Amino acid sequence: MRINKFLSDAGICSRREADRQIESGNVVINGEPATLGSRVGPEDEVLFNGRVVQGGSEKVYIAFNKPIGVECTSNREVKDNIIDYINFPVRIFPVGRLDKNSEGLILLTNDGELSNGILKARYYHEKEYVVTVNKPCTDEFIRQMGSGVEILDTLTRACEVKKIGHSSFTIVLTQGLNRQIRRMCEALDYEVVRLRRIRVINIMLDDLPKGKWRHLSKDELDELKRLVYSKGTE
Repeated sequence: MRINKFLSDAGICSRREADRQIESGNVVINGEPATLGSRVGPEDEVLFNGRVVQGGSEKVYIAFNKPIGVECTSNREVKDNIIDYINFPVRIFPVGRLDKNSEGLILLTNDGELSNGILKARYYHEKEYVVTVNKPCTDEFIRQMGSGVEILDTLTRACEVKKIGHSSFTIVLTQGLNRQIRRMCEALDYEVVRLRRIRVINIMLDDLPKGKWRHLSKDELDELKRLVYSKGTE
């Protein structure tokens, strides 16, 4: 296996970033600096920034209902980080982020290739949220949210927005700008009171209790991979 794919599969970084790290001399195979063409097998020892990389471990795919207050970071020096909260027996990492003050579905895995595919912005993967705001959702507010809002020096992509209550709505995003929904609401003079993610691509939160996790089913995982990898070959 090529070293960049090995690092990606181990969840260290993307293949492109792995190439940059190799060129910077941060990857060592059996005591020798790796090169872009290096290949590794099960018997080889790989160091990344001086730490052994465990390859070939069984892939893990879980859905977690993140409570408010948990930080979506693999950095265990950060208070209330998601890794310590879940305390899974093997190394996993969150696929993307969910704000500390937001709740709901986040996926975690040790499959770097799948994670990278989910996070590629150009593939327009859907993420669905239920949002409660601080005042009534007018028809004009719903229309503006769906047609695009100016934030962070850009116009957000058109998206599907549906009013579901006096001051609540669902929104399906295909991009992941920083604090996007909160910024969109703020730009229209609304404030988010509660933000909960209920779907990532085909994976649903459903009735998973807050603070709990579950393994993805085979059918869920097969469909997720089909959707992610089919976009990658378009």
